[in-house]
Amino acid sequence: MQTNFPADFIATDRGRRANEILRSCVHCGFCNATCPTYQLSGDELDGPRGRIYLIKELFEGAEDAQRVTQHLDRCLTCRACETTCPSGVAYGELADIARMHIGPQRTGYAGVLRSFLQWLVPYVGRLRLLARVGKYFKFLMPASLAAQVPNQITQGLRTNTQGTKQVLLLQGCAQQVTTGGVNESLQGLLKQLQIGVITAPKEGCCGSLDLHLGDEDQALAAVRGNVDALYPLLDSVEAIISTASGCGVTVKDYGRLLVADPVYAERAAAVAAATVDVSEYISGLSSTLTAKYPGKRIAWHPPCSLQHGQQLDGLVETVLTAAGYELLPVADAHLCCGSAGTYSVLQPQWSGQLRDNKLQSLQALQPDLIATANVGCQTHLADAAKVPVLHWIELLA
Repeated sequence: MQTNFPADFIATDRGRRANEILRSCVHCGFCNATCPTYQLSGDELDGPRGRIYLIKELFEGAEDAQRVTQHLDRCLTCRACETTCPSGVAYGELADIARMHIGPQRTGYAGVLRSFLQWLVPYVGRLRLLARVGKYFKFLMPASLAAQVPNQITQGLRTNTQGTKQVLLLQGCAQQVTTGGVNESLQGLLKQLQIGVITAPKEGCCGSLDLHLGDEDQALAAVRGNVDALYPLLDSVEAIISTASGCGVTVKDYGRLLVADPVYAERAAAVAAATVDVSEYISGLSSTLTAKYPGKRIAWHPPCSLQHGQQLDGLVETVLTAAGYELLPVADAHLCCGSAGTYSVLQPQWSGQLRDNKLQSLQALQPDLIATANVGCQTHLADAAKVPVLHWIELLA
């Protein structure tokens, strides 16, 4: 793809990287075939190829920045296009650069809602308090926001455990409040295997929410805060483990996000290198694990952040099969469920349609349970599923 960026933009690290990514695109359009939003609208501008052209226009000084913003805001950042792309276009990184270029501000209700989410979600204390209060006032909320209020409010891990080896377990923000039982299950599982679990008392939000909303300052502040919290513990643990694939994909990217920071670059890279998804860690222990619910038929939903973002495919399926579960075939397993972090709140209509489509595929063969690997997918699907939706770690004994 040909580009014609202003000299002052191409002189920046961000401009050079955006130019490199754009020039790797060969316009083939294979990405549209696996793009969930293009399949919904049929509009070229709601597919990766169209958005790439819009981003190019944005960096070249497009007069109608609102058009770019509209179609970029509709993007899930599921990164299915990256898995499909024969040229290796780093679309997710390009989208983040464009969002930071636009900034987080929006007008009207969308702007208020985005600001509210940034104020609330990354802060566990606020989120837990509002969740407790909010469940009594769901009838007053917009449907998209009411759907995010958890029916059960959970706690984070309160104690560390000891073992022949130690791991550092990320607790996340929304995960602590809505699906805290997942980490409790993992801690109990590892304790039986003589593997101790510790947490970082000063761990905060991974930064993904602010990053995907285009707020570079807040996103990088969150990343630096977590580097300060996690790096001092690296020498005492075998790995940093994430049970939320959406958080894990961001923490694994800390090295890139802070590569230009002379103070944090080296430590951020070390934290990123030490971080693994729980499937990567557990897969080496699968021979010792058994099914918690023997005989159950499972429909497995791999989150986009796991299969496309982290490019981890097949690990969970292998562990669950080895434990004795029957995994049912699921059509279009590569497509997003519509959760995508804040997407289900900010784009409720499209998110709801994607969830309906996903549940139709997941429930087609009448499974006993649906399993997934990310807090957002779990709560989003559970709100409309006919069967229980669990994190796959909760299926193991």
